[in-house]
Formats: sequence, C-alpha cells, structure tokens
Amino acid sequence: MTKLTHYGIIGCGMMGQEHLKNIALLENTVIEAIYEPDAEMAKKASKFAPKAIFTNSVDELLDINDIDCLVIVSPNFCHIDQLMQILDKRHIPILVEKPLFTNENDISKLKKFRDKYKSHVWVAMEYRYMPPIEALSEKIIQSTGEINMLTIKEHRFPFLEKVNDWNRFNEFSGGTLVEKCCHFFDLMRLLIKSEPIRIMASAGQSVNHLDETYDGKTPDIIDNAYVIVDFKNNVRAMLELCMFAEGSRYQEEISAVGPIGKIEALVPGPGRFWPKHLGPAPTPKLIISPRNPQGPIHEDIIVDEKLLSAGDHNGSTFYQHQKFLKLVRGDLKLPEVSLLDGWKAVAMGLAAQKSAKTGLAIDLQDETNYPI
Repeated sequence: MTKLTHYGIIGCGMMGQEHLKNIALLENTVIEAIYEPDAEMAKKASKFAPKAIFTNSVDELLDINDIDCLVIVSPNFCHIDQLMQILDKRHIPILVEKPLFTNENDISKLKKFRDKYKSHVWVAMEYRYMPPIEALSEKIIQSTGEINMLTIKEHRFPFLEKVNDWNRFNEFSGGTLVEKCCHFFDLMRLLIKSEPIRIMASAGQSVNHLDETYDGKTPDIIDNAYVIVDFKNNVRAMLELCMFAEGSRYQEEISAVGPIGKIEALVPGPGRFWPKHLGPAPTPKLIISPRNPQGPIHEDIIVDEKLLSAGDHNGSTFYQHQKFLKLVRGDLKLPEVSLLDGWKAVAMGLAAQKSAKTGLAIDLQDETNYPI
C-alpha cells in the first residue's frame, strides 16, 4: 500500500485553493498544514482541507516533522524570500508557483538557493499540462515537418482581485510579462527546444485599472503587448497578449507552422466565466492543416469535468500535481520543470518589459539578461 504523503501549503488565496482542490483528487495524500496570514482566505481554505493545521508563520509550518513536501502559492514577491527561509530549515521537495522571482535584484538569492538546496524544486508552469497543449506538443513535428514559426495568443479577462491588491503593481507582481507571460515563454522553449537569443516587445496599459487607486497610487501593469523572440535554431516566436478581451470564445490560441503544415491548439478560459445564456462552454480543440493535401482536420480534446471544476486551468493543475507527487515519492527522478526553467521564463519576461520600456531589442546571449 502506498504511504500517505503529507503536504505543507504556504499561501491559500485563489490559486492556493485550486491547489488544495486538486491535491484532494490524488490518492493517499493529505494537507498536513497551511500557512495563510489572511483570515478570510484561511477560512475559505479550511473548507478544502478541514483537517489541516493552520500555522502562524512559515517557520512554524516547517517545524512540523510529518510534512513530506511543500507547495508555495503566496503572492509573487514572497516566493524568493520564502525559498530562502526553507533553505535555512528543511530540504524537502518543493512545488513553487510561478513566477519564481520578480526582480533582477533577487538573482543573487536565487543563485545561493540553487547552490545550497539539497532537494528537488519544481516550478509550477502548469500550462504545459493543459490537454490541448500536450496534444499539440505530441503532434507538432509530424504536423509541421519542423517548426519555423510559433505564435501564442492570449485574449482574456483583466487580472482578478487579490488580497491587498498586490497584482495591480509591477513592484509586487513582477509586471504582466513576468507574472502572466512567463507561462508562454516557458512554452516557447519547451516546444521549440532551443534557447532565445533576442527579444523585443511593444506593450502598454490602455484600458484596465486606470480608474483605480490604492493608497493614492494608480496601477501600472501592462494590459496588452506584442513580443517577438528569436531563437538560436533560427525559429521565431511571437506572443500576442490582450487582457481586455474576455468576450473571446477561446482564451489561448497556439499555432506552429513548418514546411509541411500548421497545427493549432485552442484553449477556452475558465468555465465559470462563460456566460450561461451562450450554452455549454467551448471544448478545447486541436486543428491540423496540412499543405498537401489541403484541408484542416479538427479534433475535440475532452477534459474530465471533475478536473475542470477543480480549477481555472483546463485540468492542468491536476496533471502537474500527479507528476509532482511521483517526484516526491521517488517514482520520478527529476522535476520536469526545473529551477532553471522557471528562472529562464522570468528572465525572458523581464527582458521583454525592458524592451517595451526602452524601445530596444534585448540581447539574451548576454548573461546579465539571461542565465546561460
């Protein structure tokens, strides 16, 4: 019989509660302890983990010997300092939410953590595990011959409200191209199987949050952008982001094109936001369009309703947790999304924001901009 795996959870806001719901779907797991300083969020989290111990600090949670692994789901700006706290006290597997860090000034801490931490760290890039994106990944080469162009489009709703409104400001979130788009830079590297060498961006804050103020400050987060990335293997990729397009049928549209054809994955947004008067929420799709003979081939990608109801990410949080649990139990040797993968995704986001601000292309072969 499989031994019960005990989780310690750091942070249980909106995304933390999604993690709780998905861990509950895994066999022989239990939430042992939770640290959540916000009383309202802690109360909501207790509904999904009624037997969990709620601690008053990260250190108090780390003192609980029964914990086998940790999940960090705190606000973005907390991640790196909490990793350093853990480094000083416990060396057990960690699943840490993206972004891994938010500021170039964090890199010295990250290097120290990397060099001294004696267990596994998995960065939560769950978009990799969305069923339509996995289907695209599996068929991308046979459908294109080879990838020459990769385009990722996300047209979605504005940022939701978070505790203390931390996600309204670059200094706390890392900025939109870090906070949100590190997922897409990670997917670019995953699908293209090469490293970026140059990144350029045009971005702005055109619509969202302009009429809001917090302690006298107006939010400064980007709500739309184009980002172009050149890769070492001569593939080019583009990201198109719009965060005032919640009327879209699909939230993410990913396409790859090569000498023999094109492949697309269409991913709907969270079902809870789909207007009820429009009927059932859209089904994810995979579309393969060969050049010869011409004629698109459409395939519906069905996702288990139980997984859709456990979160906002098309079932991917569950599949990510399945694999992380294998790592914790020793059935998987290494994380599929490493500390370095998480680092590179943030570095690309920071470089894109620098490009948008300066109007210049950023050289990612310079190790001050990107870990080489």
